[in-house]
Amino acid sequence: MPKLIVGQSVKRKEGFDKVTGRARYVDDLVFPEMLYGATVRSPVVRGRIRGISFGENIPWEEFTIVTAKDIPGANCVALILEDQPYLAEEFVNHPEEPILLLAHPDKYLLEEARRSVKLDIESLPAIFSIEDSLNQTEIIWGQDNVFKKFLIDKGNVDEVWAQADFIVEGEYETGAQEQLYIETNGMIAVANPQEGVTVWGSMQCPYYVHKALLKLFALPPDKTRVIQTVTGGGFGGKEEYPSMIAGHAALLAWKAGKPVKMIYDRAEDMAATTKRHPSRTRHRTAVSKDGKLLAMEIDFVIDGGAYATLSSVVLSRGTIHAAGPYNCPNVRVRSKAVATNHPPHGAFRGFGAPQSIFALERHLNKIARTIGLTPEEFRRRNFLHEGQMTATSQVIHEKIDLDGLLTRALDLSDYRAKKARFAESNAANKTEKKGIGFATFMHGAGFTGSGEVYLSSIVGIEATATGGVRVLTANTEIGQGTNTIFSQIAADALGIDFEMIEIAQPDTGNVPNSGPTVASRTTMIVGKLVESAAIGLKQTLLASGLLKEGYSPAEFSAACQSYLAQHGALKSFSKYDPPPGVFWDDEKYQGEAYGTYAWAVYVAEVTVDLVTYEARVDDFVALQEVGKVIHPVLAAGQIEGGVAQAIGFALYENVVWQNGRMINNQMTNYIMPTSADLPPIRVYFEEQPYAYGPSGAKGIGELPMDGPAPAILNAIEDAIGADVNQIPLLPETLMKAMTAGGANG
Repeated sequence: MPKLIVGQSVKRKEGFDKVTGRARYVDDLVFPEMLYGATVRSPVVRGRIRGISFGENIPWEEFTIVTAKDIPGANCVALILEDQPYLAEEFVNHPEEPILLLAHPDKYLLEEARRSVKLDIESLPAIFSIEDSLNQTEIIWGQDNVFKKFLIDKGNVDEVWAQADFIVEGEYETGAQEQLYIETNGMIAVANPQEGVTVWGSMQCPYYVHKALLKLFALPPDKTRVIQTVTGGGFGGKEEYPSMIAGHAALLAWKAGKPVKMIYDRAEDMAATTKRHPSRTRHRTAVSKDGKLLAMEIDFVIDGGAYATLSSVVLSRGTIHAAGPYNCPNVRVRSKAVATNHPPHGAFRGFGAPQSIFALERHLNKIARTIGLTPEEFRRRNFLHEGQMTATSQVIHEKIDLDGLLTRALDLSDYRAKKARFAESNAANKTEKKGIGFATFMHGAGFTGSGEVYLSSIVGIEATATGGVRVLTANTEIGQGTNTIFSQIAADALGIDFEMIEIAQPDTGNVPNSGPTVASRTTMIVGKLVESAAIGLKQTLLASGLLKEGYSPAEFSAACQSYLAQHGALKSFSKYDPPPGVFWDDEKYQGEAYGTYAWAVYVAEVTVDLVTYEARVDDFVALQEVGKVIHPVLAAGQIEGGVAQAIGFALYENVVWQNGRMINNQMTNYIMPTSADLPPIRVYFEEQPYAYGPSGAKGIGELPMDGPAPAILNAIEDAIGADVNQIPLLPETLMKAMTAGGANG
């Protein structure tokens, strides 16, 4: 038997093709007679469309032109609430909303034509803030501007306030954030009434796109096919939005009778596509004099933009994570996703949890300061332990040692010695202050509650003619290592060499629906199905007598070839089955919100420049318990990349809105951290295998987005004494906070 490779840093499956340029992204593909597509978008925030006119000196007869009237099926992007049109017909509800599509073989003439389309739109009043939406200064969606609301109610919060020794309140805000994947959105479509619709493109979730196209064209499933091309990053930004651009390319191809390619440039991609939801969180917390949490009342609101998209599920995760890894007998979380006239916000790594965790971890530091405990000691007195319940009344049955994680993280970062040293040096330094802070948090792996049961994901494994095996899933490689991880899991389950595993291209015509590549579910949920399907295939070979226990990889290969010759196709499928004892009440929002959680403590060391009011992160320690680490290098890369994104979220990445439109939609003025702005990111793991993950693995992809922002602001507060609770924390924001008083000069 070959040596087990789970836990080893093997070469990436697709690495060679990417570094040599053999990998073909959607914009590398060229089809015969292919046209280029473009979108004409609303320059108005909100209004009624009165007319469309076409400028002179453009040969319009050469163009394919599509409006809402050309849609053969339903004019809505099928997702959850299905309120968003593919093309606005009568009203527009946000800047950049698509109104008309153009296609032409000359991409330069196409751009000139796009600028020559004139839209006559009567402006209507718009709203841009959470506060105005809640106050209903205008009703822009439904009856009350609310896409979704949740309530978590554990214990009896109302009875506690009179008994509390301390009641601490706080308000916390987070801004929008652009995913800024390397490759912009792009699709190619071939479509006609006889053969149906096929699209190729950059995406995370082929079956999301498939579902949307079925409704758009009113076609049966066998007439719709979605194929993922090599994808240059997603971070959630290619979860739901590809359904929009795929639909646009397909509509043009349907009318033109020719293939159509649509590739957004960076400015269009940044201005028109989804971003992280801005949020506002209010905390009111009752605490005893010995530092025990008695009650937590949390009001969590996110700005969903003009249409619902994924706001309800982003809100769900943010709501469930709002009370953190702490034991509090009485918890009430009220949450809402509200409409504004920004372009719709959507999925972004962390999916609501970074917003609510930021608020919680900043608030806990405020409580600790109020009652006279260190942030460390206050958390230790309130950590969840095995057998205790989360805010959703989920009993933690797995082994959990947050005390141990905190101790190790503080030791690795030299927290106590640095804290004392910085306090001494800060007293004498009038131009710079240094600080250190931390955050303790968790992230649930997989879809929330009954989500995985609803998905009913299926994975397949098939033997190939060469004696290897092919993994059949719809889960996509978007840079995070899916192909490599699945190959490791399958190879170990089958007892064969890593090189004998290949991963099928995600193609709805050839692979089963294993669910979306989101929610920290790919390794833990889908990887477990890969493991189960592989075991099933092995058992078929053993039962056939073609394979004997203790076989070698060569014998396995020969057995596969013999089986194919004698019996035909050899395939094994595995369907998701929830772990025993899992119960979730969707109405009460109580029960097992997730099968398991990853647990973490992150420590940030910062310097604040008192002349420029810039803050920089000097050192960062990220310690997490993630079950079994399948691939150490890829796992560390996930953490490093997530921390880097979260540093941008905390300090740099500011979406500048003007009347609902992002006006800094270029990489020259949307400032993100580069390698020069990042500290050493020191990554450490604890391994506590999870019984229902492949080889004991949990999901980790979103975890590193959650903790850095509060750790950094806790460190900044340690440095300067200013209680700043808004991110991104730009120099002007910090200057205002420090000059308002309370900072250590």
